[in-house]
Amino acid sequence: MTVKQLTLPELVEQCVRLGVPGIGLWREPVQAYGIEATAKLVRDAGLAVTTLCRGGFFTTAESLDDNRAAIDEAALLGTDTLVLVSGGLPPGSRDLPGARARIADAIAELAPYAGERGVRLAIEPLHPMYAADRCAVSTLDQALEIAERFPAEQVGVAVDTYHIWWDDRAPAAVARAGASGRIHTFQLADWTTPLPAGVLTGRGQLGDGAIDLRWWCDLVDKAGYDGPIEVELFNDDLWAGDGVEVLEETARRYLAI
Repeated sequence: MTVKQLTLPELVEQCVRLGVPGIGLWREPVQAYGIEATAKLVRDAGLAVTTLCRGGFFTTAESLDDNRAAIDEAALLGTDTLVLVSGGLPPGSRDLPGARARIADAIAELAPYAGERGVRLAIEPLHPMYAADRCAVSTLDQALEIAERFPAEQVGVAVDTYHIWWDDRAPAAVARAGASGRIHTFQLADWTTPLPAGVLTGRGQLGDGAIDLRWWCDLVDKAGYDGPIEVELFNDDLWAGDGVEVLEETARRYLAI
């Protein structure tokens, strides 16, 4: 998503050129290109699919069917992790605890299905500004409270610096998640202000904002996580730029951190 202006073949070509070993994919471009075609494209290039994003949005009964499809897609792509953005309040509702209970119930339905297919569900807490419309799970502690009801090989968490950097309880939660093998993906993005209208595309390029990204990398490392580290930037200025140049700059910033 960081360089969504690139086609999947362009992205794969440039990752190979830059030595980037894996790609976190999103469902929409994968579906447009074709799931099996994408799997072959990435596999033939010698790259890994680190995660598939996204499942979740548990606001209707129909969401379970779509999430089962997302699990199947993840398995076909060869990734063991489906990231969940769990969804906010149903239209007209103000029942935040009820929304979180609905999320937990949905994951209980999906976890065995995912486990049978070798796919882990990674609950991603989103910054509280998204609680109403995108994700009622706002902290890593809340995500773990749900995840710990299930085996770690079925359900864990996504640690995204953009969403949890502000939370003084998050470092302890990272250690807790690492101790139980529940950090299923680690994502980097910086926090820059002012936030844009709609706030969705405010993720800053690495090093441009307020987050001590190196400190978070060290923290997750000390928690025992040794999996892929993804960079996930939603940024209109980056999307308006040359995708190859954005990818090159992102790789340089990542290595500097």
